[in-house]
Amino acid sequence: MTNDKKVSPTGGDLEGASTPEQNSMPTTKVQRSAKFVTTGIKIGGNYIKHYSKKLFNPDMDKSELNEDNATDIYKSLSELKGSALKVAQMLSMDKNLLPQAYVDKFTQSQYNAPPLSGPLIVQTFRKYFGKNPDQIFDKFNIRSTNAASIGQVHQAELNGKKLAVKIQYPGVGDSISSDLKLVKPFAFRMLGMSERELDIYMREVEERLLEETDYELEVRRSIEFSTACANLDNIVFPQYYPELSSKRIITMDWLEGKHLREFLATNPSQGLRNQIGQALWDFYNFQQHELRAVHADPHPGNFMITPEGKLGVIDFGCIKEMPEDFYYPFFSLTSTNLLDNKTETIKAFRQLDMIHKGDTPTQIEFYYTQFREMIELFAMPYIHDHFDFSETAFFDQLYRFGERLSKLPEFKQARGVKHFIYVNRTNFGLYNILHELKAQVKTDTYKPHVMLEY
Repeated sequence: MTNDKKVSPTGGDLEGASTPEQNSMPTTKVQRSAKFVTTGIKIGGNYIKHYSKKLFNPDMDKSELNEDNATDIYKSLSELKGSALKVAQMLSMDKNLLPQAYVDKFTQSQYNAPPLSGPLIVQTFRKYFGKNPDQIFDKFNIRSTNAASIGQVHQAELNGKKLAVKIQYPGVGDSISSDLKLVKPFAFRMLGMSERELDIYMREVEERLLEETDYELEVRRSIEFSTACANLDNIVFPQYYPELSSKRIITMDWLEGKHLREFLATNPSQGLRNQIGQALWDFYNFQQHELRAVHADPHPGNFMITPEGKLGVIDFGCIKEMPEDFYYPFFSLTSTNLLDNKTETIKAFRQLDMIHKGDTPTQIEFYYTQFREMIELFAMPYIHDHFDFSETAFFDQLYRFGERLSKLPEFKQARGVKHFIYVNRTNFGLYNILHELKAQVKTDTYKPHVMLEY
């Protein structure tokens, strides 16, 4: 036995049942659309209230408005769950995109959304197995241990083995396209992207979510990736059970451990921080550079630290494959002195659609300068043998640069191929977790494969 707090394979506390259960869930397009309309009315009311107050206090900022809107939007999305809540989770990780009130509120979706009640869980089992869960397992805890954006986790037992059973919310997989159409106006207002850029973003998100809600695909990928990464040091994976899984249910081993934030609260030694950080770095860079496909959902809820001080990886729902015409120009720019060759750099930028065919010489120079600075910043961990992720100066530079870029009118139009959406999210998510760990990492373990001419 261990005294560690028990954490489910999506990162929720076993005791974490303080969030009230949700006894019903909108599943049809009409019901879900009505929820968005109601939320839109509330947000309209928040704006009216804000501008009424501003009449009497012209210096009033938008912090209260952002707080009210973030609360109303999160409440609605957490009841709808699915792709809408997943987008909120993604946006909370992109710290340059949203005001802090949204980041703080949406971060909750990484750990705990309101769980569905027992009767709805039984309905799902009867639909996919024709049996109640207690007819399949020796023990099944009908009370959820963790509820996130796509599904929730229950603890079970079979033949003396402790299991985690992830159950997808009803209707989530069937409502992705319609939900993203409904969430688009909210995203448009919050992000300030151009419509074309937002369309590219939403299409890529939709493709990944369609994969992420196919639990049969997730089981196959989980087995494939955990096998491919089995030789990496200080990483453990649960075993998956296809015979106890279906299109909307996954059964895997239960892993004991702590969330990242719970682990950090124990004040771990620098050596242990470095060990977990090195495992994370190797896990991501082995996949990117040797498999050319990567676990693209690097939020802390998808990892745990075991009592033995190993990194537990517990969710392979979101995988991003990197085609060669993206991989080579991008990682060659981050890992060589290619940036010193302006002609070849511009060729690579063109291949990545960062510089467009019709750009004027002035535009080419502008985008070359901005993107070169961006890649030089991003590449800093790659150009050294070791990197100290506790250094706040590096992250301050990243955030300042991102904030400055987001305000430039030249970046209101879409720039870059769609693959950047998840690859950037993956790598910056990795950087942020390593920063939270304050880890010192050997960064030359799995090097990119490169080309120097384009």
